[in-house]
Amino acid sequence: MDPFRVLLHSVSADLSSGELTELKFLCQGLVGKRKLERVQRGHELFEVLLEQKDLEAEHTGLLRDLLASLRRHDLLQRLDDFEAGAAAGAAQEEADLHAAFSIICDNVGKDWRRLARHLGVSDAKIDGIEERYPRNLAERVRESLRVWKSSEREKATVAGLVEALRACRMNLVADLVDEEQLARRLQNGSDAVSPMQWDSDAHTSEAP
Repeated sequence: MDPFRVLLHSVSADLSSGELTELKFLCQGLVGKRKLERVQRGHELFEVLLEQKDLEAEHTGLLRDLLASLRRHDLLQRLDDFEAGAAAGAAQEEADLHAAFSIICDNVGKDWRRLARHLGVSDAKIDGIEERYPRNLAERVRESLRVWKSSEREKATVAGLVEALRACRMNLVADLVDEEQLARRLQNGSDAVSPMQWDSDAHTSEAP
């Protein structure tokens, strides 16, 4: 299940019937009367808000306001923890995309238009990129990737890039991106456990 929905279900499970009634009252200006009457549980109310785009994983202000109105500081802390984890994940994905961009810029070459089109970049934008960088092929590639990332926003992933590369029969470049991502994951895992490893090594060296 989507992590944000997991959070919403956990919040719902910890709401009393009185708190649910209060939330429904607070949402009267957002949700129609008939929909509110059908809501029997917190997660049902949250689903309505999700469908209406009033509530999203990237925009949790409404949820924060509702929980603050209930004075449920424990649930606000749960929301804080979710947002902290989401921010860390977003930062890692951004770093991964940056690394993938560098590999693609160095290796795609003159076939960059085909990749750009497959990623959904319009011909008009491709022409504009060519005019802006007439003598810098690598910068043309990078700008086309920036346009794709800007349009896709949170849906822009390394996996999506690799899929597009393979669809364009740029398997060598896709392999290079995959290898780099694997190396980064291994490095991140090593960094995460290294303090424990150092501690273990220290105890071993001290043993008689």
